[in-house]
Amino acid sequence: MPSDRPTADELIASAAEYLAVNVRPALDAHGAFEALIASNLLAIALRELELGPELRAADEHDLAGLLGRKGSLEELEAHLADQIREGDIDDRWGQVLAALRASARRHLRIANPEYVRLED
Repeated sequence: MPSDRPTADELIASAAEYLAVNVRPALDAHGAFEALIASNLLAIALRELELGPELRAADEHDLAGLLGRKGSLEELEAHLADQIREGDIDDRWGQVLAALRASARRHLRIANPEYVRLED
């Protein structure tokens, strides 16, 4: 079966580049700012498509290990929140913080990878 081209990833990348390179310079200050926002949102969407499934799987794996149970990421996050609220996980704060820091770094790889690079 032939693959359809361009792919969604290619379309998003092209739109972001077009806004940043061609549209933004031709606009006044406010319009340029709006084009920059749109370009950045498209870049985030592209990273979400590319990295999101892998990073969510890593979050799910970490939480399953921390909590000693399986479930969807949403279920595991809710269970962790319940355990924190109830004080049931207070004796493992180091592990909890390590898992939450790793998750935050993964989320930053999508939202703004420059923040992650500043820490490296």
